[in-house]
Amino acid sequence: MRAGTLVRLALAGTRTDTARVVLTALSALLATLAGLAALTVLAIEKPPGDAWAESEQYRNALLREPGLRGGTAFALLMLTIPVLALAGQCARLGAPARDRRLAALRLAGATPGQVTRLAVLETGVAALLGTLAGLGVYLGGRELLHRPDAQGQLALPTDVLPSTGAVAAVVLGLPVVAALATGVLLRTVTTSPLGVSRRAGRERGPRPWAGVLIAGGLLTVAAIRPVLSRLNDDNDVLLRLVPLLLLVGGLTAMIGVVIGTGWISYTCGRLMRRYARRPPALLAAGRLMADPWAGSRTFAALLAAVIFGAGAAVLRAYFAAQDALDREQNQLAGAAGGSDPFYLSTMDLVDVAVAVAVLIASGGLIVAVVEGIVARRRAYAALVATGVPRATLSRSVAWQALTPAVPAILLALTVGTLLGRGLFGRVASSGSSVGVCEASAALCDDPATSAQYTRVVETPPVERVPDVPLEHLAWLGAGATAAVLVTVGVGLLFLHSSTALDELRAA
Repeated sequence: MRAGTLVRLALAGTRTDTARVVLTALSALLATLAGLAALTVLAIEKPPGDAWAESEQYRNALLREPGLRGGTAFALLMLTIPVLALAGQCARLGAPARDRRLAALRLAGATPGQVTRLAVLETGVAALLGTLAGLGVYLGGRELLHRPDAQGQLALPTDVLPSTGAVAAVVLGLPVVAALATGVLLRTVTTSPLGVSRRAGRERGPRPWAGVLIAGGLLTVAAIRPVLSRLNDDNDVLLRLVPLLLLVGGLTAMIGVVIGTGWISYTCGRLMRRYARRPPALLAAGRLMADPWAGSRTFAALLAAVIFGAGAAVLRAYFAAQDALDREQNQLAGAAGGSDPFYLSTMDLVDVAVAVAVLIASGGLIVAVVEGIVARRRAYAALVATGVPRATLSRSVAWQALTPAVPAILLALTVGTLLGRGLFGRVASSGSSVGVCEASAALCDDPATSAQYTRVVETPPVERVPDVPLEHLAWLGAGATAAVLVTVGVGLLFLHSSTALDELRAA
């Protein structure tokens, strides 16, 4: 099959196929913007001088100070996680209709390899269109936002560009990764002229091995403070080990939470099947046990955002406790003021990033719920034909979404809090001695008389444990739960059309 024919067949299909391509391209566009923004921050050149020399051409301290750029770039890269999860959900949109189209191609003489390459090419081409559009938006926005103020300072790093190789790696690498991921997912799929079948895995439910990953991630992050205590020897190996431990520990715990959602779904389904008495809960229990990993796929991006948000809430509590401790120490010494409010104000930007991540994850949830309803429309229509009220089906869909979501969100909040507490568990202030002159300004300024009016105030070293940010965590959990409720409500709008009796005659 020629390349042109493959591309034409990959982009063919119904309106659902077009929507899938457009949404996949949109997800790739957002991921490209986040990746290029992170590379732009890292491309800022260090000004001449010592290691703490700042880039004075920027207004924001996150861009001026060299030590803060790595964290800023990391936060931007973290935004790609919910975006890539959204792309994965969009790729499943309209899967039954696509399966029938692929089966028709097999009936027309296409080989299994050609059909697989067709599905892989569809995702790759859609992602490539999105990354190219993202590159165009990035370059156009760079020109539009390059507006220095009266002092010649910039709000964004529009005066620098990442290297050509880095840009090409993002623009071309994301479609390649998307295509490879599609190929890996299609390993268990067999397309025949009579339809698409998937090789089923083991019949038993998920095991709680995800707890091992969560515990391992928490212990890895908890080991960072002992490593930091040994950095007095200027050991470069230990210095490089700290960010690696943070990255490995955080990702391991996050993967454990996402995988653990499958076990939570299966366990909730078993409990509901045993103790529930109403039809909606029993229907939801059957679906949860039949496909427990649907929760892991559906809530992955949302749980990642919740973990990151809980860690950010702990960090905010740490900065607030440090500021309060510095103020107390300054009052004891007779001075005024507290710590630099820059860090607390920066946490507002982090909260905005978490809100954006939750919003993007909500888009993935909507696609997943709608796709699940549409994919099972014939089963729902059959239930309605046998006398099951549509209200019962609506409540069963809500039970199926909320039952694993609530404990999974609580688990994500707990893991994110423990990760933050393991790294920022205590605030400390070293003791100091401050001379306070208790006389008039003239006597204090005179070296001959200032000594007799000056007394030494010693502040002892203090160490405190910051408060657990329960209010912030409650708002974060409520926001994530509300996002699930909204997505369920949007998905139920498609339930009425998907339960029409005409669906029983659909091919």
